[in-house]
Amino acid sequence: QLSCLLRMVTLHGIPKDLDSYPKELLLFLSPSAYAATGSCSQYFSNIGRADLHVLPRESPRRKELLLEALACLKVPGAQINEETAEILGHLGCDLGGQYIRASGGPLLKHLSHCGEFLPEQEEAIRDVLSSGNTTFGPPAAWSAFTLRELSGFIPVFDHSILQQIPK
Repeated sequence: QLSCLLRMVTLHGIPKDLDSYPKELLLFLSPSAYAATGSCSQYFSNIGRADLHVLPRESPRRKELLLEALACLKVPGAQINEETAEILGHLGCDLGGQYIRASGGPLLKHLSHCGEFLPEQEEAIRDVLSSGNTTFGPPAAWSAFTLRELSGFIPVFDHSILQQIPK
């Protein structure tokens, strides 16, 4: 339906007020087509606020969007900084374990809203949290406040993390 709606909206070219349409509509528009109304970083910022569940998690289009976003934002290697994580928004939930490990805390903050993770992502999140090299510190120093901050990751905790958390 969204793809069909996009065809109708863009029948006579890309409208200047495209940003006022539902963000999910942009999931079916190419970044180059959007370029007429704004920058690619603006496009991916809008995509990052869209409901990505419109596209299946492992769909080719969703993977393509992530790769295009990383190219647009000129991400060097696998390290995602705070600003890039902010722009990626929900699209950041599809980043692989290598990005999570390389980026650490700045990316974790943005991943806490993802809800579910692939096994590779879960392992990377555990590695980063176990290392203690985040603003949360090592699990042995976590408080009730820290656990509230990390609530999106609690299903990812394994025995080795859980046993370190003070009672």
